[in-house]
Amino acid sequence: MLSRFRAVCGLLPLLLLLLTGCASLYFPPPPQVPLLTQKGEWSAGVHTNVSQNTAVQGAYAISDHLGVMGSASFLHTNKKKEAVDHDFAELGLGYFTRLPDKRVLEIYGGYGGGRTKRVERNSSEGITRTLEAGLNKYFVQVNYSSKEKKSYHLLGRDWPLTYGTAMRASYVTLTDFRLNGQPAFNEDNILFEPITYARVKLIGPLDGQFISGYNFGLKHRKYLKAANSVFQIGIVVNLGGQTGGK
Repeated sequence: MLSRFRAVCGLLPLLLLLLTGCASLYFPPPPQVPLLTQKGEWSAGVHTNVSQNTAVQGAYAISDHLGVMGSASFLHTNKKKEAVDHDFAELGLGYFTRLPDKRVLEIYGGYGGGRTKRVERNSSEGITRTLEAGLNKYFVQVNYSSKEKKSYHLLGRDWPLTYGTAMRASYVTLTDFRLNGQPAFNEDNILFEPITYARVKLIGPLDGQFISGYNFGLKHRKYLKAANSVFQIGIVVNLGGQTGGK
């Protein structure tokens, strides 16, 4: 697991370069990995990336095996050649269980929706194209924490590090898509997002988290592409859960 995670991290510069060369109307929030263990536990986190796509996430265990999770993400940029406004939220319900060796398995399904807008321009012509649409999304997701754990000694203390994976499949559609103000074809796509995460314990229940992964599209689309790779860094806190590693 550790070697695979490092290999993915090594591809980060190349994938970010590819990202800047592709334009999609959908910027996915990172798959949420709350790792719930018992009734009454809750998890919260904030993540962002170099593209300024920021997500606020939360989850709560309403029983010993049933959990609910929600996520809100936003991206607002105003650059010389392009302005982007993207707001998206999703809600999921699922099953979680603690495995005998302290690992956690979660299975969620849910729905998301939002709005996206991109304005393209250049110095000679001004605005050259405007794209605007609503977004609908249905998803299923599986989270799994790894048995492998590491600890690194730095700055006079140990930093426990854990790993895990998540796999999310989504059906995403554009609604009321308008190109330069005129109605256009509402594209759809099936997206598959496998990710690997690493968590380092900072203080108390607070963990730092790095998420690295991909976003594959099963359909060839012009505007609803799987062009935005998943690279996020953030903080996560879990309270009210069972003791022991996960």
